[in-house]
Amino acid sequence: MSRFDRRDFLIAAAAALAVPRLWARPAFSGDPFALGIASGAPLPDGVALWTRLAPDPLNADALPPAAIEVRWEIARDEAFRDIVRHGTTLAEPRFAHSVHVEADGLEPARWYWYRFMAGEAVSPVGRTRTAPAANSPVDRLRFAFASCQQYEQGFYAAHRHMAAEDLDLVVFLGDYIYESSWGSRHVRKHEGPEPYTLAQYRNRYACYKSDPDLQRCHAAFPWLVTWDDHEVDNDYANDRSEDLDPFFLARRAAAYQAYWEHMPLRRSAMPDGPHMRLHGRHDFGRLARFHVLDGRQYRDHQACPRYGRGGSNVIGDAACPERLLPQRSLLGAAQERWLREGLAADGARWNILAQPLLMAQLQRQPAPERRFWSDGWDGYPAARTRLLQAIAERKPANPVVIGGDVHFHCVADLKADFDNARSPVVATEFCGTSISSQSQPQARLDALRAANPHIRLIDGEKRGYVTLELTEGRCLAQLHVLGSEKRADSPIATLAAFVVEDGRPGAQTT
Repeated sequence: MSRFDRRDFLIAAAAALAVPRLWARPAFSGDPFALGIASGAPLPDGVALWTRLAPDPLNADALPPAAIEVRWEIARDEAFRDIVRHGTTLAEPRFAHSVHVEADGLEPARWYWYRFMAGEAVSPVGRTRTAPAANSPVDRLRFAFASCQQYEQGFYAAHRHMAAEDLDLVVFLGDYIYESSWGSRHVRKHEGPEPYTLAQYRNRYACYKSDPDLQRCHAAFPWLVTWDDHEVDNDYANDRSEDLDPFFLARRAAAYQAYWEHMPLRRSAMPDGPHMRLHGRHDFGRLARFHVLDGRQYRDHQACPRYGRGGSNVIGDAACPERLLPQRSLLGAAQERWLREGLAADGARWNILAQPLLMAQLQRQPAPERRFWSDGWDGYPAARTRLLQAIAERKPANPVVIGGDVHFHCVADLKADFDNARSPVVATEFCGTSISSQSQPQARLDALRAANPHIRLIDGEKRGYVTLELTEGRCLAQLHVLGSEKRADSPIATLAAFVVEDGRPGAQTT
């Protein structure tokens, strides 16, 4: 990617500040809602609505460089006989004609239906749900979480099944797109080469969001989202890329903008160049509080990478004492403080830490020469200890960590000291397998169990997702798996179910 010079910067800044001209009577060459619709970030009185006008999603010239008026409606019924909110907004070319509406004035804890209109075109109808009123009692909250949907390696049958579930919410934990082509037994192909520019990232999102099962799941429920690495570059850490690209922050800025343009996020998340505030808290009455975390943007670089490279490595403590340095952080100092403050405050019955990684320690080789993978929490053990000690000391109600990234189902007891068998369990972790991204052989995962006794289950044979049902007395987790991600019509099954009881950290089989 060519380097930005001063002239390019001034031209881009002037374009961003210019008032866009209006395409007053749009006539589209195809369906402008080909990428679907979505909602997210629900509040008791409102929700964020998203779409992007893209009649020819991979053709940047399909729409003129002009703003387009988009109308939106929210109704209490699917037939739109009882419309409660409506308005207009502009889809601007500087944001790829994406739309982010923050609809307010809604009633708490109820379902609504929404749609968009542009010119003569009308979008599909989506369904969304507001959060319960603040501090209100809630009998039940049922949500799914998922991650890692490499487009080439499988179809999105998991999203089709998720859309048919009885859910209030979906939480997506990263790797929504993949920047690179890898793996085996591909069932379809990316639209182009690895993205580096804004236009290329937009096309990658258009490729993924063209999938009808993914669109169906977005249209069925509101989503909460965070990212991992592949939304930008494999194993990136803060301002360092895997291949030590000297212009990486320009690439990160392009990737962050494309992420904003394609997710149901509020305006507060709009990026400022290579910076974007994604972490936040989301309350669902007195029953649940979600602490959504960003595990990429603020972290220290990975410890002891391979010579001449950034990114991950499998490292031992003798060869890499850097891994154990007490100041190393995965979340960054400011986000760590923000999380500790949120965990200390009076909150909900269940505290859900939604983040993209496996938090439990996972020794890749047992003592005496223990080895760990450096890109996950194992590469930042002091930061993990600080977090789990804070949970042990502040005792927030029922902390449950949800994660992804590793492409296998994992259920674990979380301890402040994993190496001490007597260290008490302070939290419970459910890490989900991937939507489609391939895993490692199950025999290799089985061999890890003996060196990691705090892990209750580890299974990477199948792709799928996890559902959690929260009530006052318990959290029920169900681990769902596909027959095969290589089949668009694959059936779904439940691999295992676990319960966490109120006031008793640690998962028990049902």
